[in-house]
Amino acid sequence: MTYPNPDALVSTEWLAAHLSAPDVRVVDASWFMPAAGRNGREEYESAHIPGAVFFDVDEIADTNNPLPHMLPPPEKFASKVRRLGLGNGNKVVVYDSQGFATAAARVWWMFRVFGHRDVAVLDGGLPKWIAERRPLEDLPPMPRDRHFLPQVNATLVRGFADVKANLESKREQVVDARAAARFAGTAPEPWPVKHVGHMPGALNVPFADLIDAATHTMKPAAELRARFEAAGLDFSRPVVASCGSGITACVLALALYLLGREDVAVYDGSWAEWGNHPEAVAVVG
Repeated sequence: MTYPNPDALVSTEWLAAHLSAPDVRVVDASWFMPAAGRNGREEYESAHIPGAVFFDVDEIADTNNPLPHMLPPPEKFASKVRRLGLGNGNKVVVYDSQGFATAAARVWWMFRVFGHRDVAVLDGGLPKWIAERRPLEDLPPMPRDRHFLPQVNATLVRGFADVKANLESKREQVVDARAAARFAGTAPEPWPVKHVGHMPGALNVPFADLIDAATHTMKPAAELRARFEAAGLDFSRPVVASCGSGITACVLALALYLLGREDVAVYDGSWAEWGNHPEAVAVVG
């Protein structure tokens, strides 16, 4: 079974062959949890795929919001990506330094939210590129400003009020990308929260279960579908993905897009918001 929507991924072979194509733009979206003690920008400056620009998910965000890396206003997103040389008419290819473990899928989702559909994730990311001994550079790119006209697709985003209302309506299935122990509330959250556990009725599909640990690539379509179905997902019903802070939820959205579900929304605040909100309900176990 091949992916119904394969356009969301490109292979390292494809990117190597198209690296100098005039319409292809490469984006390094490397990001790490604060406790990791690593800096995505510094690692990008040390070595990146030739021509790649750096997309800082903590900077291209709503920095007035106390929650981590929330979606920015459309005019801020447009201004920032324009300066990176990313815009209308470009095929944007996003990667990160941990395959799918960090923000490549998040940036893919952000571009779709703001109306840019010609965007894909590099399957296997920088680890696979390096393992194949493909070229790297440490030279800063010199991007030219590119026109970017945002057209917001709000159907791909959910806020607290939406997810809270869904507890009653049960119209949408909430799928949580966090590890099983965090979902159960038996492991601590990396973000400062008052509540642990999960939303009532949520399903759990840890994002790491969708990735081949050896190659850092997305698992085949049949394995992806089987994992979602094992968690109880009904493919005929609407889906909202959640996680700790809105990053790895996008891996679920990407996997479901590959399986033909282009309408999956992401709860932007995720547990960083839900775990602190006075109106939130949390289930342990």
